[in-house]
Amino acid sequence: MTDRIVGEPTGIQFHLHRGAVAAHISQVGAALRGLTVGGVDIVPPYPLGTPAPSCSGVVLVPWPNRIRDGVWTHEGQQQRLAITEPERSNAIHGLLRYTPYDVALRTDSTLELTATVFPQLGYRFQLDTLVRFSLTDTGVDVAHELVNTGGDAAPVALGVHPFVTIGDVDPGELVLALAATEHFPVDDRLLPGDPEPVDGTPHDLRDGRRLADVELDDAWGGVVHDADGRARHTVTAPDGRRVVLWAGPGFDYVQAFTTTSYPGQSRALAIEPMTAPADAFNSGRGLRRLEPGESWKLEWGIALEG
Repeated sequence: MTDRIVGEPTGIQFHLHRGAVAAHISQVGAALRGLTVGGVDIVPPYPLGTPAPSCSGVVLVPWPNRIRDGVWTHEGQQQRLAITEPERSNAIHGLLRYTPYDVALRTDSTLELTATVFPQLGYRFQLDTLVRFSLTDTGVDVAHELVNTGGDAAPVALGVHPFVTIGDVDPGELVLALAATEHFPVDDRLLPGDPEPVDGTPHDLRDGRRLADVELDDAWGGVVHDADGRARHTVTAPDGRRVVLWAGPGFDYVQAFTTTSYPGQSRALAIEPMTAPADAFNSGRGLRRLEPGESWKLEWGIALEG
């Protein structure tokens, strides 16, 4: 089903269903705005009439996170992006955050959305992007494709900003585990220095920490991918149920963000798989350069286990 709601800032709402799984997806930003398995929220919803809170569920392209002062250099020429985080003087979360996507394919359990990054201030390249949401028996699989449709090699990175939960559990009792071996220290503008090993530090979340015990807006590198190519970051309830956010090859970084200002949530957690960390346009870490006509495919997903 598709709902068009007058004045809804996230555009058309798309509703997908497969067995006991239901998802809500917004036209603006291709945001995953809710995911339910067996009546339990594993992506917390937010009210209609509300822009995506804290960038909830939005696709972040052609860069995730922040670029310092919106300034970077390409082939010896300084580029200046629009400042979209004025309180820290950064350009944040790419160029499609507020873009309405077009529908390329629609079934009861599948949705393909497309949008183009056109040449603009500080980014002179053109990319066609596709996002495909496919419901599974336990959650959702998401596939991305980026194609350079311009005439020059384009620097690109991609991230997504889903919030995760187990809706019938006190969020503070959930345990977050991240499959990552390095942590990025940040300055007061949340811009990173060089990554540091997590061994023996409070930033080692491989064995898990209760959400009640952490406040996070942190990035990790050295993401560990299993033999099947997937990295698995988890949120586990005291009864053993867990939400797995898996990320395929290319997602070598992850951000974790906690907030108490998410609508209807006493505490909310975003786990953000990324192909590059903050300020990658300057550091070059994780940055991909797509040649004209070249495409890049990436996959991730969320599932409830137990």
